[in-house]
Amino acid sequence: MQYKITGPKDIKSAIQLPASKSISNRALILNALSHSSFDIKNLSDCDDTNVMVDAFNSGSNLIDVKAAGTSMRFLTALLAITPGEWIITGTERMQERPIHILVDALASLGAHIEYIGKIGFPPLKIKGTSLDGGDIYLSGDVSSQFISALLMIAPTMNKGLTINLEGNVISIPYIKLTLGMMAQYGVKTHWDGKVIKLYPEQYKPIHYIVESDWSAASYWYEMAALSDNTHIELKGLFKDSMQGDSKVAELFLDLGIGTEYTDDGVILTKTNRKTKKMFHNFVNEPDLAQTFAVTCCMMGIPFMFTGLQTLKIKETDRIEALKQELRKLGYVLYDSEDSILEWTGERCEAMPDAVIKTYEDHRMAMAFAPAAICLDHINIATPKVVTKSYPRFWDDLKHVGFSITGE
Repeated sequence: MQYKITGPKDIKSAIQLPASKSISNRALILNALSHSSFDIKNLSDCDDTNVMVDAFNSGSNLIDVKAAGTSMRFLTALLAITPGEWIITGTERMQERPIHILVDALASLGAHIEYIGKIGFPPLKIKGTSLDGGDIYLSGDVSSQFISALLMIAPTMNKGLTINLEGNVISIPYIKLTLGMMAQYGVKTHWDGKVIKLYPEQYKPIHYIVESDWSAASYWYEMAALSDNTHIELKGLFKDSMQGDSKVAELFLDLGIGTEYTDDGVILTKTNRKTKKMFHNFVNEPDLAQTFAVTCCMMGIPFMFTGLQTLKIKETDRIEALKQELRKLGYVLYDSEDSILEWTGERCEAMPDAVIKTYEDHRMAMAFAPAAICLDHINIATPKVVTKSYPRFWDDLKHVGFSITGE
C-alpha cells in the first residue's frame, strides 16, 4: 500500500494532538509498580502503548511487543521483578535491536534472563524475582530507555540502586522525564553529576493525566514552516513540559515559526526570521532529527546536525534512511562519525514520481508527508506505520486540506 499526497499552500486549523507516547508508557509502568486502581486519563492510543496495555491485560506469559522498542525495554525490566516465567519477543526488526546492555545490567543486580535466539537480542526468557540492587556502571551514551527501565524498578530493589553514568550522557531530557514522573508517584530521586541514586521506597498510586505529544507537534511545525500562510492551534501542549521534544518550539524560530502559548495549547504563526544554515546537536532530542532534515531540505536551508548516534539503532538506521529517501527527491546528504548528518546544498536529479520508503518507521512517514506542500505531490509507502505513535495522522492531514489517495 502507498499513499499519493498533495498538500495545501495555506493551513489554518485547530488540531487535538495525540497523547504523549513517552509519558503514557512510563505511566503504565509506574501505575503497575504503585499497584494503582486508578485509570490513566488521556492514555495514548498508539501501537507502542497498546502493546503494553495488552501485556498487562492478556494474562499470558508470552508477550509480543511487536515493533515497540520502548515497550521491550520497559517490560523487560518490569518482568525481571514480577513473579513468574515470561517470554518477551517482537518483530523481526525488534529481534535485530540490541538489548544486551539492559540484560547485563539486570543480571548483575540478580535478574534471571536468558536469550532464546541470538545472544544479545530479543526474544528473552525471564524468571521474575526480587533484585538485590546496588551499584552499576553504564556508559552515558546508551539509549536512555535502558536507563529509564532500570530507574523505574530501582525503588523495589532490596538495596536500592545507584547508577554511575560514564562518559558523555545523551538524551538527558528523557532521563529527567522518568525521574520527574517517579517523583509524581511519590519516589525521591537523587541525581548529582553522573550519579543517580534511589533508595528502597514504595510508589504511591495517583490520578494521572497524560499531556499531548510534543514529538507529534513537530510535524505540524514542519507544515507551518513549509506553507505560504499558517495559523495552526495545537491543543493539549504545556509550556513547562517535561518532554524533551518541547525544544521544537525554540528550534523552529530559526525556520520562521513563532509559538504563542495559550490555556489550551499553542498557536503557530509565521515570522520573518530564517537562518542561512542550521546547526544543532540533537543529542537530547533525537526524534526531531528527521523532521528538521526534511524541513531544511524543502526550505533550501543547508544544515549540520550532530548528536545523532542513537539514530542507527531506532526502528531503522534513520541516518541512512534519510540519505536514501532525500536523494530520491534530489538532495545529497552526507554522514560521518556515526553521529553527524549534513546537507551542504548539493542537489542531484530527483527521481520521477519517487516513492518514499518508511522502513517500518513511523517518523519517516510523518517527516516526509509535509513535503507534499512544496512538491507537486509525494508518495509514501506503507503509510499505516504511523499507528505506532500517531494513529490519526492521515485523518488530521485531510482535515487541514491535504488530498490523500491510494487507500
